[in-house]
Amino acid sequence: MAERRVIFFDVGNTLLFPNRAKMLAPIPIDRHPTLEQWQALERRTKDVFDQRMQSGRVDHGFWWIFHSYLLADLNESQDGLVQVLVRNTQKSENWDQILPGTRAALDRIAARFRIAVISNADGKIEETLSRCGIADCFESITDSGIVGREKPHPEIFEAALKTMNAGAGESLYVGDVYSVDYVGASNAGMLAVLFDAAGAYRERWEPRVESVEQLEAWLENEM
Repeated sequence: MAERRVIFFDVGNTLLFPNRAKMLAPIPIDRHPTLEQWQALERRTKDVFDQRMQSGRVDHGFWWIFHSYLLADLNESQDGLVQVLVRNTQKSENWDQILPGTRAALDRIAARFRIAVISNADGKIEETLSRCGIADCFESITDSGIVGREKPHPEIFEAALKTMNAGAGESLYVGDVYSVDYVGASNAGMLAVLFDAAGAYRERWEPRVESVEQLEAWLENEM
């Protein structure tokens, strides 16, 4: 039997989604954005962040930009609060929202492919995946907080490939930020597809899906 190809997954905004109540705890709950407002901010941030990454003008990270926009929209003082919100967002434990059907979809995908994780995280993403009931779906979990390199640096992709004894050319990466996930994986020699739940990349030509169900269909047609 031929060796099954390998699919690596991002975690945030791909398999697990933000616990917005925990992340935004310093802001009064009646001022928290709706999901639609959150996703609109995500689209806006990705557009700006990707442009800065591609031009080499990155002065702040993705979540710094996102929360700066959020506080500006809420007319909240940004003095010190952006840093708190960024720290909250960078905690793996605050990414614990899993969409119905995710586990079943991963099980179906794992029947055809070997699957693993590559995540920019704080060294604790495996614990969060375990609490959400999907860590055992994956043959390996590569966490930047442990590896010491973050996407889009090629070393984190290379480290993950080694854990799976897989070649870049036989591997696919699924992630949600073009300049970090798609470009990073492509530069490492991997295939890539954007997981675009917020609809930030609907005008781009790169392969994209908006749900695990769409990913399954894409894999059926393309892999």
